[in-house]
Amino acid sequence: MTKRISRRLFISGAFAGAALPVWANPPSVSLRPVLRPDGLGKRTAPAASSLIRSSGISGEIGFAVADAKTGLVLEGHQPAAGVPPASVTKALTAMYALDVLGADYRFETTLVTTGTIKNGVLGGDLVLVGGGDPTLDTDALANMAAQLKEAGVREVKGQFLVYGGALPFVRKLDTLQPDHAGYSPAISGLNLNYNRVHFEWKHGSKGWVVTMDARSKKYRPDVSVAKMKVTSRSVPVYTYEARKNVDHWTVASRALGKGGARWLPVRQPELYAGDVFRTLARANGIVLGKARKTNNRPAGQVVVRYQSGTLRPILKAMLKYSTNLTAEVVGMTASKRRGAPLGSLEDSANEMNRWARDRLGMAHAALVDHSGLGANSRLRPAELVSALAKAGSQTTLQPILKEFKFRDQKGRPVKKQAIHVAAKTGTLNFVSGLAGYMTAQDGTELAFAIFAVDADARRSIKEGERERPPGARTWNRKAKQLQQKLIERWDILYGA
Repeated sequence: MTKRISRRLFISGAFAGAALPVWANPPSVSLRPVLRPDGLGKRTAPAASSLIRSSGISGEIGFAVADAKTGLVLEGHQPAAGVPPASVTKALTAMYALDVLGADYRFETTLVTTGTIKNGVLGGDLVLVGGGDPTLDTDALANMAAQLKEAGVREVKGQFLVYGGALPFVRKLDTLQPDHAGYSPAISGLNLNYNRVHFEWKHGSKGWVVTMDARSKKYRPDVSVAKMKVTSRSVPVYTYEARKNVDHWTVASRALGKGGARWLPVRQPELYAGDVFRTLARANGIVLGKARKTNNRPAGQVVVRYQSGTLRPILKAMLKYSTNLTAEVVGMTASKRRGAPLGSLEDSANEMNRWARDRLGMAHAALVDHSGLGANSRLRPAELVSALAKAGSQTTLQPILKEFKFRDQKGRPVKKQAIHVAAKTGTLNFVSGLAGYMTAQDGTELAFAIFAVDADARRSIKEGERERPPGARTWNRKAKQLQQKLIERWDILYGA
């Protein structure tokens, strides 16, 4: 049942210091005057229940909207129902990271020597030590290789080691995702290029030519820890197998066309970074042995130090592009800062749940990760809206959220959008969410959370259809249309 309170009740309740919303059944039309032919009065707000019925969305709908300054809930539909938040989770992760780490936090990657350098020769080992940087790319490693040369290193007598133990190792973000899904890579304390390798193919007179490289804006070094073989078949499109610390892929020739490219996930992140650094070091005249993974943090001298940008722009990019790896890394880093013992990604998610309960009053937050990729996560719309209202003053989340664009009935972007919306979207198969802030036409600021989920449709998806299940795209489009109509309704009800 949809519930709301009038602005008059909201004002009187606010001055009375009421902490809980007072619920009332909604009228069939807005309490504000209906628009008259002479232009006096206000528009009519359609009932939320009517919008839900006419949306054509199967499954369940839950939402809540609140005054962004006070947190008082103004209206809700199943606001206390636990729903999978999908990538809306990243908004909570951003709050968590800003609160625990601070907006100016920087990740650090270092090169450590375990011996002395004499006449350009390092007598001990060289170790590439990750600090969890989610933005580390090939260009950054190239700069580190150049700095190693400037530090006077020409030769390494010992081993070349890579260390990613600053964070727990996760082989695959979500085991239910297809092996080739680039949004579900491995994660460790040493990550490169979002732990993805670039696969490119071309068909020539002598057959298929494929490359696997770690390209960036300036470089495109080939890699040896990921290999691809084209096989004569139609399905499956990809197969994956890990053998001797190498990712072995096959791809169906009939799915390739004449040529193309895509990013594939990396399952050996530390060795991938070491493989690329070894190539870049060789370009600077430094010969290194094959990278070997170490589980022990080295004690030695830092000869090269690379720092990421500050956390706030990293989070802004995470929210804009919905980067799963960034969300998991910053979440685990925050949990580590809080002193939580981390043996797994779920351990870190549980620590964020505790933080959400203690800091934001989200007593029922039950997340299994920091990105929302895991479908077993649950949040309640009313609790999330309350958290968003608090975050507006505590962590200034709103400025780093992406602007939500309205669309007309033909799906075209609305050029002149009167209602400003900054929010995070979330999408899984038959799951759609939108949560953030809206500024009504009169300047009223509201926090909101809208979720739709069809659990039956999700359960019926066949394994081979997980990337593009039948009906999911149409369902998601209808969910987004409902989100926009609800926001427009709230503009009429709570904005002049």
